Amino acid sequence: MTKRIFRLICSAAMIVFLVTFLMIVGVLYRHFSEIQKNQLRVQTKMTAQGVERAGESYFEGLDAGNCRVTWIDSDGTVLYDSVSDSEVMENHLERKEVKDALKNGYGEAGRYSTTLMEKTMYSAEKLSDGTVIRLSVAHSSILLLLIGMLQPGLVIILVAAVLSFVLAGKMSRRIVAPLNELNLDRPLENEEYDELSPLLRRINSQQNQLRRQKEDLQKKQNELEVIIENMKEGMVLLDKKGRIISMNQAAGWLLDAEKSSMGKDLLIISRNLELQEAVSAAVKGETTDVHTTLRGKRIQISAAPIFSETGLSGMAVVLFDITEKEQAEQKRREFTANVSHELKTPLHSISGYSELLKSGMVKIDDVQLFAEKIYNEARRMILLVEDTIRLSQLDEGGGEMERTKLDLYQMAENTVQNLMPVARERGVSVGIDGEPVIIYGVRELIHGIIYNLCDNAIKYNREGGNVQVSVEKREAEAVLTVQDTGIGIPEKEIDRIFERFYRVDKSRSKEVGGTGLGLSIVKHAVQIHGAGIKINSQEGVGTKVCVSFPADS
Repeated sequence: MTKRIFRLICSAAMIVFLVTFLMIVGVLYRHFSEIQKNQLRVQTKMTAQGVERAGESYFEGLDAGNCRVTWIDSDGTVLYDSVSDSEVMENHLERKEVKDALKNGYGEAGRYSTTLMEKTMYSAEKLSDGTVIRLSVAHSSILLLLIGMLQPGLVIILVAAVLSFVLAGKMSRRIVAPLNELNLDRPLENEEYDELSPLLRRINSQQNQLRRQKEDLQKKQNELEVIIENMKEGMVLLDKKGRIISMNQAAGWLLDAEKSSMGKDLLIISRNLELQEAVSAAVKGETTDVHTTLRGKRIQISAAPIFSETGLSGMAVVLFDITEKEQAEQKRREFTANVSHELKTPLHSISGYSELLKSGMVKIDDVQLFAEKIYNEARRMILLVEDTIRLSQLDEGGGEMERTKLDLYQMAENTVQNLMPVARERGVSVGIDGEPVIIYGVRELIHGIIYNLCDNAIKYNREGGNVQVSVEKREAEAVLTVQDTGIGIPEKEIDRIFERFYRVDKSRSKEVGGTGLGLSIVKHAVQIHGAGIKINSQEGVGTKVCVSFPADS
């Protein structure tokens, strides 16, 4: 009987030990598999958010670690893969996780490899443009895990068997107490059983890993908060009831909201109708873009719902300042209209004169006069087109234009000499004085600045008037001054003379053949050279224009 009880106790101890061992392995495997799945899901959402914000540039220099990142188009075509060449990869449209993501916005799947004895988990999320971000990570199957633990497991079983035979009777009660007193919060501090050391070391390793992952997640969260806070665009995160969860400084300024607004309903903070419309649409699960005015600025409001497994979990509202964009678009429309208007008059004149010539209604003596008028109107159109093209080139920044050392005085003197016939024809005297000053710039643009300023000073002068050009060096600057005794510019018009097609005296501008683009070209050329321009003018007295270039030392 004693031997039988002894054998039963030992057998029971061994069976319990083996079952316990297998259960612990199974629970741990399931627990950490769930953790890995959750981590994969979080990483997928974060990657999706990154791609939503940065687009394709997000993948530049991407270090995905042990994860595989795949970007899939809505038709199943692989756009990017962190492991394989996306161009040779097969279509992924029939993959379960991709199909679920395209249908429901998010999908997961797991596939076993019998040859590698490992399981690969997949997580995919649909982006707003219809593409899908998929992350995958591989981990060992429970069978492979058990095989890997076979040797330490056998050692543990052998030791346990020996102890069971030797100490089964005396140590049964003493064995239970220490097991109940194990401190799993500090696994390595337990010294009761050496046989448990592998398990304790594993628990300790997993705890350290979880601690590091928590710190990494906290760090990434802090980085994300810093990025959002320093965004130029306004960013507001709402819960599913429309209450403010997070709001950066830009959004607070635009909505005139304080930090104490957290937790309050956004529609109470701002009564803007367009904002209410966007948020209401997001609550219904719709992504909406509307335009409105906030704090005197034109704002594009983009509101999008945020879904989780349980449905709508919140909303993201982004406020884009599109004031400059709309102003640029308005200027483009005005420029197009002005060019069309400026070309219409000479085209009508040319058409009319040509029609008269064609019909034979012009006397032989007047043919030359009509031809001259047609030539003048065509020449005016050519000048307008040339100035328009030149202005378009300057709008692009002039970065490709060749810069050389130039003598500003020599260029001014040559320009004055070339304009002398025009000045004599209009009864205007032109003089130049100063000293040689070297600057570093684009010859064509510098010539355009000098020519346009001198040409305007002559054209908009009175008969018997005077134009004085001077070049001098003041400290580290080369200063070009063009002063005339012409008609002058009204004080209220000075700020507008650089606008395209703007003319102070429209009738006289047409009479002297101006295109209305000369001073716009001057302004762009001055900006490209990092120069400054000042205008002093008095109506009926004259105008003085000073352009200050950085002098080449």
